[in-house]
Amino acid sequence: MSEDTPTQILVQAQLGDSMKVDTRDGDHLGTVHAFMVHKSSGRTTHAVLSLGGFLGMGKSYYPLPFALLQFDPVRDRYVVTVDRRLLEGGPSWANNAPVFDQAYADRVASYYQVQGENLNLA
Repeated sequence: MSEDTPTQILVQAQLGDSMKVDTRDGDHLGTVHAFMVHKSSGRTTHAVLSLGGFLGMGKSYYPLPFALLQFDPVRDRYVVTVDRRLLEGGPSWANNAPVFDQAYADRVASYYQVQGENLNLA
């Protein structure tokens, strides 16, 4: 790999946990911590949700294919379209975020049984 070869195809756009996320039943679930944006196309492929924690400690982060979120403009928040238990049992991390490469994106897509994105294409 040369010095000019990019190491990541996605870039993380952090929101600072400012965007609220609810379940489809209307219960508060957590916040959007970040969006994963494809560097070439500028398209958001995943949202990283932040759940739990108190005063910044004990949070867990859950990557979710962006297609599984709906924006509610009336309440100015996102709604997760999958069951909360499915989300909480899915890929996640607490301290060290994984490398969000094609293999990890495929793992997330497989878990949620959605069409995976080819991150290597713009």
